[in-house]
Amino acid sequence: MSQSEIVFRGKIFEVEQLPQPDGRVFEVARRAPGVRLIVAKPKERQLLLTKEFRRELNDWDYRLPGGKVFDSLAEYDSFRESGEDVLKPALTKVKGEGAEEAGIDVKQAELFKKSTLGATVEWDLYIFTVTDWQPHADGQQLEAGEEIEADNWLDYQEVKKMILAGHMQEERVALILLQWLSRR
Repeated sequence: MSQSEIVFRGKIFEVEQLPQPDGRVFEVARRAPGVRLIVAKPKERQLLLTKEFRRELNDWDYRLPGGKVFDSLAEYDSFRESGEDVLKPALTKVKGEGAEEAGIDVKQAELFKKSTLGATVEWDLYIFTVTDWQPHADGQQLEAGEEIEADNWLDYQEVKKMILAGHMQEERVALILLQWLSRR
């Protein structure tokens, strides 16, 4: 069997072709993993959802705060070669995205679930429950070009209704959030 070949490399994505014994070619698109933050006020039974303008929707969407663990494919490649566990840089990114998108200082978070997209598109998401946090002194620290509202504290039941009504367009994250809510 022939060796696999990277046929495309961009800043964030690469496409690898893997020849199969029967002559077919299996193709994989790969990008660095991401994180999402479930930020709750358990006593009030409220969750923080951001409201973000999404270019791919040309509209506003409710989402969990989050972002990429590595900002480039080169950075991700270097990390993969190290053989280290991705949870350490993912947790570091949770803290950064907490300040950036949610306007909070994350003191402690734990992994709730890893979402694997599929065989032909490798893009894992690590969803963390933020268990200890406080408001960031300076509020959100948005990157240039980001349009994100972060003061949307919604009741658990209201969030469930939003998910079931399709008001969260990142469906795999919405499903995981629904699983999280069903345990509360």
